[in-house]
Amino acid sequence: MTGRNRGRRRSSGGDQGAHWISYSDMMASLLIVFVLAVVYSVYQYYQMLDIKTKQLNEQQAELDKAVIALVQREEEVETLNVTLLGKQEELATIQIQLDEQESELFAAQTALKTKEEEQALLQLQLAEQADKLSAMSTVLEAQKAEMLSQQKRLDDLVGVRTQIIADLSAALNKANLKATVDEATGDIVLDSAVFFDVNSNTIKDSGKNLLSRFLPVYLSVLMSPEYVDFVGEIVIEGHTDTAGSYMTNLKLSQNRALSVAEYCLQLPGLTRGQVQLMQELMTAKGRSFSDPVYNADGSVNMDASRRVEFKFRLKDSEMIDEMNRILSEME
Repeated sequence: MTGRNRGRRRSSGGDQGAHWISYSDMMASLLIVFVLAVVYSVYQYYQMLDIKTKQLNEQQAELDKAVIALVQREEEVETLNVTLLGKQEELATIQIQLDEQESELFAAQTALKTKEEEQALLQLQLAEQADKLSAMSTVLEAQKAEMLSQQKRLDDLVGVRTQIIADLSAALNKANLKATVDEATGDIVLDSAVFFDVNSNTIKDSGKNLLSRFLPVYLSVLMSPEYVDFVGEIVIEGHTDTAGSYMTNLKLSQNRALSVAEYCLQLPGLTRGQVQLMQELMTAKGRSFSDPVYNADGSVNMDASRRVEFKFRLKDSEMIDEMNRILSEME
């Protein structure tokens, strides 16, 4: 029984074995296919891996290059940073210098502005000084002209007596009148013998004739417009010889001077103006024998001592005051 069963099992098992063979073949085929697929996949994987590796290597190389380039760039950047830092320091130094220069420029501009203001003020002051100088120059020119005028007046005052004496001498010579003119004082001596007899004060005709010729010439000079303002006095002096007493001769000399003065004032040839001026200026006085004329041997010349003198006096005090005024104005 047992054997039969086994035979039956085997008999029935033979179909199953074929079935299992087909199934195993199929599984083997599938396995092979799977393996092939796996191999192909692995191949593809490695092929892709190789490609990727190459790509990665290439990328790595490029990356290395990039890294090297980056390092170089970093070095360059570092160098640039160092250079930039140096430049920044230079710029900072330059900025400091610029700030200093700007400060100096500002100070210079301020100083220049101050100088310009000072220059403007100085120009204004110079203009004012120029105006003052011009005004002073005008005043100085006026003062100079005034000084020249005053100098001329002063010269005229100093030289007026000398000029009067010269003009008197020339006028008397031109009129053929014999009279002694003192070159220092301008005193004119007329011979008393022509005028009076001894011990007389009455004018003789010869004396009147001489006075009629002399006095107009004399007054024409002293009372000319250029001299009349300078003449302060006309003095008629009578003199005697030394015979007799002083008082007798004083009265005689005084009376003789008065007689000449009286005749002069009544002289027909004189103008009213001349007479009026003579009344204002003329003085008559006697000198007795106080001023005799001496001979060469020292003795008294009695004839020459009996004389009449015409003298003029300038306005000395007024002239001195005038000269002092002119001199004070010239200082």
